[in-house]
Amino acid sequence: MEYLSEGANSWQLTAATLVGLMSVPGLVVLYGGVMQKRWSVNSMMMAFVAFAIVLVLWVLVGFKMAFGDPMHIFGATSGFFGNMWGKPGSILNSHSLLEQARIGDLPEEEFLFPMSTLAYFQIVFAAITPLLMLGSVLGRFNFKAWIPFVALWTLLVYTINAFMIWGGGFFAQQGAVDYSGGYVIHLAAGVSGFVAAAVIGPRLQRDREVDAPNNLAMVAIGAGLLWMGWNGFNGGDWYNAGEFASASLLNTNICVAVAFLVWVGMDYLTGRKPSLIGSVNGMIVGLVAITPGAGFVNGWAAIVIGVVASALVYFALNYLSRVRPFRNVDDTLGVVYTHGFAGVVGGLMVGIFANNLMAGEHEGLISGGGLHLLGVQAYTALWVIVFSAIGTFILLKLVGLFVPLRMTEEDMETGDIAVHGHEVYPSDVPSLGYPDGVPAQPAVRPAPAGGTA
Repeated sequence: MEYLSEGANSWQLTAATLVGLMSVPGLVVLYGGVMQKRWSVNSMMMAFVAFAIVLVLWVLVGFKMAFGDPMHIFGATSGFFGNMWGKPGSILNSHSLLEQARIGDLPEEEFLFPMSTLAYFQIVFAAITPLLMLGSVLGRFNFKAWIPFVALWTLLVYTINAFMIWGGGFFAQQGAVDYSGGYVIHLAAGVSGFVAAAVIGPRLQRDREVDAPNNLAMVAIGAGLLWMGWNGFNGGDWYNAGEFASASLLNTNICVAVAFLVWVGMDYLTGRKPSLIGSVNGMIVGLVAITPGAGFVNGWAAIVIGVVASALVYFALNYLSRVRPFRNVDDTLGVVYTHGFAGVVGGLMVGIFANNLMAGEHEGLISGGGLHLLGVQAYTALWVIVFSAIGTFILLKLVGLFVPLRMTEEDMETGDIAVHGHEVYPSDVPSLGYPDGVPAQPAVRPAPAGGTA
């Protein structure tokens, strides 16, 4: 095929696989280790099933809803409703799989790989988003309700945000930029997870009081997969293996290292001991904050973003969480802070530090572009917050009409065995073969006449 660059295609497939590893096994292992023992299997299963659901939906209809031709809602061919959503359709026929990749209204983009490569790259981005949201509601969301909710949220919330910002939609036309998902993925996941946690209600009191990870080694492995996997997350979003991909990758790692160290320093400054869990939060904040601008800013800006985002989110997680409405919502892993707050900070700082010598030639405040880009970034963030919150609330209420959103109190007391039939560290290995997690009791032989058994 004349358009194909094997080098660009190889890097794009590699980057996509790195992003996929962030979810499976990255977040699967992290969630399995950070939760209490009796919730470990449930946490991992919810992550696995969400990843699978998004994969299937993406190739059937989702990809074109996010990156296809505009739907022109209400007959509008321009403006907000004319550029809000893509037309649904599958990408499974031979032509769609092999044709040159393209994104709707962005003909100037030159993709040197097939549509199937672009679709796979965007699948793993779409799939990780509900997994991040899941961190807010672990320990009480009904598994049977999670399945339809993920499907509906992906099709009716994620694809709209993705089209409007990435797919050439309304906000893209206004000049909004989100290099690799600070808004589309992280801000949306943080807001939606917080709303879901509020609607479903808190975990059991004992789970909140004794919030002890069952395996810190699993947490460290999962966190490490996130950090290294992010090289594909940000390194792959220029769609080639050129100089901007290299700069994006290095900026990402610089910001993460700084944010991690700032978090450790903040622990010392506030009289706390630097914990692994806390430090992982600092790492995630750095990853999220650099994501909106990884290819748009230089290395000095990446350092500043790491410092500012880590300090602000540290304050929010440890102090703002004590006031309303945050203290009234049990966000299990603090996703609204590490992804929601960090996503906003990173997105707004693109409006300040975007450098016209970097990818896309965007000009932020420092480069002499004035306040225009910062303003566009601000109202785009406002859209993602409001739309994601309202959309999540409506979808939860809809699913709740048919399936209870919250586990029963009895199942919550038992945990994994009640929901999945086994636990992560079984004391009775043979019990893994029994659907209810309890082995059948052996029959009692009757005692012989005139004697004892």
